[in-house]
Amino acid sequence: MVDYIFLKGLVVGFLVATPVGPVGLLCIQRTLGEGRLHGLVSGLGAATADAIFGLIAALGLTFVSNFLVEGQSWLRLFGGLFLCYLGIKTFLSKSASDSSVSVTSHLGNYGSTLLLALTSPVTILVFAAIFAGLGAVSSGAYYFTVGLSVAGVFMGSALWWIMLWGAAGLFHWKISSGKLTRLNKIFGTIITVFGLFILLFLIL
Repeated sequence: MVDYIFLKGLVVGFLVATPVGPVGLLCIQRTLGEGRLHGLVSGLGAATADAIFGLIAALGLTFVSNFLVEGQSWLRLFGGLFLCYLGIKTFLSKSASDSSVSVTSHLGNYGSTLLLALTSPVTILVFAAIFAGLGAVSSGAYYFTVGLSVAGVFMGSALWWIMLWGAAGLFHWKISSGKLTRLNKIFGTIITVFGLFILLFLIL
């Protein structure tokens, strides 16, 4: 039973993380342009956000989830602007192999993807629907079940990001500094377009 609960959370976390959006592009870009460890901590930031959403949903904290969903317009506004900022920053950045480049700290990479992922509160609705099936159990068993489920969500989400990071990392040492700079411009443009689309949909 314990193994099943953890496995269920792991599968859910993996599936929720799988769509490659702007956070995925950031993870790939940082792995290629800044180094493997920068890409890894970026992915773990997104996995942490999934675990937080999963925890809120599993505990049934409806006032938190309602607040996030009702305030999603403001969160999307912030997320769109933040994406534009990250996209422009990526576009203007050079390869980390250039000694004149100051590479973003690991904490900054982790925090930026965590913050960006938290601006998508609709994700919590997915987790709420999934964890609604936990059922009413005794308090101690319930929190133990929640802990296992959330741990599974984090591990499943982290597994996806590690796979994505590993695939991108295979090419890190094979791409020249000049090509990495051009890739930064491509990724930066795509990330900025994501941000502009989010802002556009808020207006329409």
